[in-house]
Amino acid sequence: MGSIFKFKQFEVDQSGCAMKINTDGVMLGAIATQADVKNVLDIGTGTGVIGLMLAQRFPAARIDAVEIDEQAAKAAAKNGVHSPFASRFNVIHSAIENYKTSEKYDLIVSNPPYFVNDLKNPEHRKGIARHADLLFFEQMIQRVAKLLRVKGSFWFILPVKQAQNTIGLAAAYGLKPVLIFHLHSDASKPAFRQIVCLNDSDVETAEEHLYVYQAQGVHTDHYQNLLRDFFLAF
Repeated sequence: MGSIFKFKQFEVDQSGCAMKINTDGVMLGAIATQADVKNVLDIGTGTGVIGLMLAQRFPAARIDAVEIDEQAAKAAAKNGVHSPFASRFNVIHSAIENYKTSEKYDLIVSNPPYFVNDLKNPEHRKGIARHADLLFFEQMIQRVAKLLRVKGSFWFILPVKQAQNTIGLAAAYGLKPVLIFHLHSDASKPAFRQIVCLNDSDVETAEEHLYVYQAQGVHTDHYQNLLRDFFLAF
């Protein structure tokens, strides 16, 4: 596959990005939601794909996309400029803990790095994109709690263990899981990711299982329906 990934309404050039478009990002972009979205923050935007998907889904919303890696930030900005959502898509080259704004967001999303305290990738930039220590998650949650408006939602996708750790960290900041999607490659395998929605509501957590494949190389109807507005193949 070349560096250009074509969606139905926009294209993403991945050539400047350490981490490429994957199932995690597109599933989060298709699922994350919130009532009456006017402004969105995408933490660690990478190629910009999640922010662009949300710009398509929420035509009245402005998207701020924060990215620590300079090359990736430039690539995401370029992808935004060449999209139909250029006037509503803003990329900021910054670590989330250093991001300064007076804005409060209705919806915050993140597909964060997740190999906590794991063997660091020898490719340094890919290492930044994929690895994080526990302090990163604490700082991210701290910033999210400050930047999220009352009744706003924070959605993220992580491997199961890291997702549960992040839910634990968020409790100290008054954010609780209202929805957890367990993402499986197929019905015979355990979940490999969790998509979690946190907010300040005091409700029982709802849970749902999502399966990517129904047979080898054949996507489930649910997966296709989620991505039908985006993927040319569907």
